[in-house]
Order: sequence, then structure tokens, then C-alpha cells
Amino acid sequence: MIVRNDKNELKQALDYVDAEIKKYNLNKRDAMMAMLLAEESIVCMMDHSPEGSEIDIAFRKFFGTISLNISAPGEPFDSAESKPLMLDDGLDGVDTNTENAIRRLIFKSREDSVRYKNRFHRNTLQITVKRSDRAQLYLTLGALVLSVLLGILLKMILPETAQNALNDYFLSPVKTMFLSALKMIIGPVVFFSIVSCLSQFDSLRDLGKIGAKVMGMYLFTTLLAVLVGLGAFFVFQPGDSSLAGFVTDAAKETIEVASNTKISILDTVINIVPSNIVKPFLEADMLQIIFVAIICGVAVGMIGDYSKPLKNFFDSCNMLFLKITTLIVKVIPLAVLCSMTSLVMLTGTDMLLSIMSYVGTFLVALVAMLCVYSLLVLLFGKLNPLPLLKKHAPTMLTNFSLASSNASMPFNINSCKNMGVSTKVCAFSIPLGATVNMDGSCIYMAVAGMFLAKVFGIDLDGPAMFSMIFSIIVLSIGAPGIPGSGLVCLSVLLVQLGVPAEALSLIMGIDSLMGMFRTAVNSTGDVAVSLIVAKTEKLLDTKKYYS
Repeated sequence: MIVRNDKNELKQALDYVDAEIKKYNLNKRDAMMAMLLAEESIVCMMDHSPEGSEIDIAFRKFFGTISLNISAPGEPFDSAESKPLMLDDGLDGVDTNTENAIRRLIFKSREDSVRYKNRFHRNTLQITVKRSDRAQLYLTLGALVLSVLLGILLKMILPETAQNALNDYFLSPVKTMFLSALKMIIGPVVFFSIVSCLSQFDSLRDLGKIGAKVMGMYLFTTLLAVLVGLGAFFVFQPGDSSLAGFVTDAAKETIEVASNTKISILDTVINIVPSNIVKPFLEADMLQIIFVAIICGVAVGMIGDYSKPLKNFFDSCNMLFLKITTLIVKVIPLAVLCSMTSLVMLTGTDMLLSIMSYVGTFLVALVAMLCVYSLLVLLFGKLNPLPLLKKHAPTMLTNFSLASSNASMPFNINSCKNMGVSTKVCAFSIPLGATVNMDGSCIYMAVAGMFLAKVFGIDLDGPAMFSMIFSIIVLSIGAPGIPGSGLVCLSVLLVQLGVPAEALSLIMGIDSLMGMFRTAVNSTGDVAVSLIVAKTEKLLDTKKYYS
């Protein structure tokens, strides 16, 4: 819409803005704030453009983000210091000075929603009316598509030495720095999230009841995940002996780490209790951090008058580290671009084509597991699973790009809250699930183990299959907190199955990609269990879930 710089046309401009805002069905608060900002900005623009000049007012929607653009000819001005004129009618019952103060306060509080620029003697104010909840999702998807195209292009035009140099000096460092930043905050996020959650419980009986349900459901879904992985393998039967010729010594380093790694139920239980309260945070041992957090959270609720300031402190720290996480993950698109470009550029196409049957089987098993979650939500939670899949889909993609269950925790907690799950449940179940509920990893080990066993002609009888299922469950719970732990656990499993550990070289090239899919399913399992437990404990806002 175009209006003249004339106060008589101000009402016409505001009527247009009001009508457009109503078209987007904004909530009452957002609509009111957008209207106030638009009013101030239009009057401000009139004050700084020649009288009688044309002022262009237009709404734009891009990937779900709604913005209002106001532009007019004029000399540059400082929008922060500008004092917009006020409407004559004012606010009912409020004097002009008070009204001006209120309006300036509102304008200042929403400065992050207003952007100003002057180009070619034309001033432009852009007001963000509503930010898209899926902006990060779209950017990440774009980065994924671009990385595949870029990786193929670089592989075609660059010699191998140049590819390695680009990966070593740019792509890999960016990915490493991003992952390091995430690892830096995982310990504090887990600790303060659980302490803040447990300090809300007035009764240890309620806490124990919820904890038992959460852990029981996690063990149940873990078993189902192993069975789903095995079922998918027996249906599609991927792999043949010809692939054995592709085996190399590329997995030598992983095999050496696995040979020094011992994982058992007894070791896992014993190592839960740390000998030093600082050590778990230094070594990022999630089970030990969870143990310390549970002890602290329970103790906070038992110390009487001192509990209130401590609760406030832990709540504040929890919010602080969650905010730090949201700041770090803003660079997810860049990290995804570098990571996937490196993968596509360095992985040989011949190898990818040769193991596509394994990849396809693995992906089908993951989809089947999502169906299992939906069935569990329907049967145990008595809920329609469609809202879960719809509302959690953007978070799944974010977790896919993170490729880390621990790093996904803040997003999973937020996803649970958006579905109406009480903080009493999700602030405890999500950090615990990020450590012990690795359904995607169970499917990965089941399919990969059977696939590589078939490649080397090893048939597994009944007792061997039972032993394999038990080993996968133990490995998924007690996985070591080291880089490439998925491959290390698989290497331990292969030795138990009698498969040469060198067989890892067949699939290790795409392990990072498989890790992304595993993380997406891991996170969905955590959220599904949280939803079921919240529903059975009457800690779910069903109206919010179905809204």
C-alpha cells in the first residue's frame, strides 16, 4: 500500500496494517505488539521524509516469517534516538507524557524486531511481526541439499590432494569446533536440568514412581528396537560374500580402542557412582552426572528453609545453559554444510552403491520403529500419535543435524513442553533417555551386525542370537563416552559374533550419516516415553497436545 506523508492519511495506513495483521491469525499479544510497533514506525517515517512524499507499506511472508516493510525517501537518521510522534487520540485515561513513556518503553523492548537501513536516500524500517518456528528447519534442509550438490561438484573438479586439504583445513575444523562447543555444555545442561526438575517434587514416592515408569519404558523400547532391527534384516536379507573384497585396514584405530573397551552390566552399575564429584563433568560421563544430579535434586527438597534460594539458583543456571545451547545451535546449518560436504566429497561412490542394501534396510527399520512408538502412544498413553509426529518433526530434523543424543536434549525438552508434557517428567526423562535409551543405535548394531556376519558367511543359531540381543542392550546403555562410540560398540559386538573386526571398514565411511538417523530416532523414543509417562501420571495437558 502507498500513502502520502500526510497525517490525514495516517488512519488509512493503520487500518490497512490492522486488516493485514488479522489475515495472519496472530494471537492477541503478538497482534497488539505488531500494531503498536507499526503505528510508531509509520509516524516516525512520516516525521523523517519530505512532506507529501510517498510511503510504501507492505507485508511479506518468507518461510513462515511475517514482516512489515515501511519505506520512504529521506536522509539517514538514528532510529534508536528518534522520537516518534504520537497519535492525537492517545490511550484512554492516560495523559500524553505517560502515554509517550509507555510507547517508548514498548518500542525499546522490541528493538530486536525492528531493523533500519538507508540506501540511495531511502529509509526502510522492517518489523518482524512473527518469527517462524521453523526457520532453523528450513535453513538446515537447505544446507543438507546444498552440501550434497557441493560435495559432488568438489569431488568432480578437485584432485584428491585438494579435497583432503579442504577437508583438513576448513570442513573438518568447523565441524569439530561445533561439536566441541556442544560437548562443553552437555554436562551442565544435564545436571541443572535434572536438579531443577527433582527439586520440584514434594514426595519421594512420586519421584520414584515416575522414575520407575520412565526406566521401565526405556528398557522395553530398547528391546523392541533390537527386535525391529533383526526383523528388518530377516525380511530384506542385505549383504553378500562379494563385499568381503572391499575390506581394508581403515578401521584399525577403532579396533584398537574397542580391544581396550570392556562393557558389562556390572561395570556399568559400579561406575555410576563417581569417586570425585568433579570427575564426571571433566570426563563427560553422563551416567555419573545423572547420579550426582539426582542426589543433589533430592537433597535440595529436604533441607527446609534453605531450599527456596537453592531452587532459584538451579532454575537460573538451567535457563542460562539452555540459552547458551540455543545460541550455539544457531550455526547448525553451517556445521551441517561442512559435515555433509566432507562426507559426500570423500566417500567413494562405488562403496556407497555396494552397501545400499544395508542402508536401505537400516532406514526401513527406523521407520518401523517410529510406527512402534506411535503404537505405544496409542496403546499405553491412549493418545492419537499423529500430533506427536507432527509437532516433533522439526525437532527430529534438528536432532538429525546435531547427530548427538546429548546435544539434542534441550530441543527434546522444548518439544515435550510444546506438547503439554509437565517439566516434572521431561526434565528428568529426557536427560536420562539421552544416556540409556539408544533405540536407533540398537537398530544400527542389530542390522550392521547381521549384515557383516552374512558377508563373511557366519550363521548365528538360537543361543548366539539371544547372546547378541543381550549384548546390544548392554552396549546401548553402557556405551563409552568417546568419539565414534557407535563404531566402538559395533566392533565389540562383531568380535562376540565371530566376525573379523576389520569388517567395520565396509560401513565406517557412512557412519556419520547413519549417526544422524540414529539420533533422530533416539530423540523420538525419548519424547514418546515422556509423553506416555506424563499421560499415565496425569501430568499432560491434553488440550495443548491436540491444539
